[in-house]
Amino acid sequence: MTKLSIYHNPRCSKSRQTLQLINDAGVDVDVIEYLKTPPTADTINNFLDLLSLQPRELMRTKEAEYKELNLANSQLSNDDLIAAIVNTPKLLERPIVVSNGKACIGRPPENVLALL
Repeated sequence: MTKLSIYHNPRCSKSRQTLQLINDAGVDVDVIEYLKTPPTADTINNFLDLLSLQPRELMRTKEAEYKELNLANSQLSNDDLIAAIVNTPKLLERPIVVSNGKACIGRPPENVLALL
């Protein structure tokens, strides 16, 4: 049976919908509430590798913290952006689902079906 991990925010409707799709499929899932247990820089780098994304593409650019921290600054390195996500996990796009060396962002929630 497939084992999935979901980096979940229970206050987010897309995250809840994605988790519901996983539960409805009867798949064993490890729920990680990333606001309570923020991902490490290594975990974020793993997400980036699995998703073939750059750090800014994994960020919620409309969050107030994104603007307050001046994260749109093109002079910031990937390490700077990853550190910002580690220090302010609210900036992480959500939900992220990981399984067997693959990952997806649950926007839309149906994206997770490719991992089930």
